[in-house]
Amino acid sequence: MAYAIEIDLHGHTVESAGKLLNDTLKKLPKDVREVHVIHGYRQGTALRDLVRRFRHPRVERKILGMNQGSTIFLIKNKYE
Repeated sequence: MAYAIEIDLHGHTVESAGKLLNDTLKKLPKDVREVHVIHGYRQGTALRDLVRRFRHPRVERKILGMNQGSTIFLIKNKYE
């Protein structure tokens, strides 16, 4: 069954947030289809900008929703 996970980047530096995203995406179980990344936006845009520029082979596309403080990564199905 496909499911989603959440990553909260509050309190991280840009460097540690990038490492956390890479490490998490590298180890994702095969049935994860969405990663909800919470980056905030009221205390600056560095984390938001990192997430929106972020590239990884497992990320098919990004959804910028109504909540300005989060971005959704749609994950490629490695087995299709």
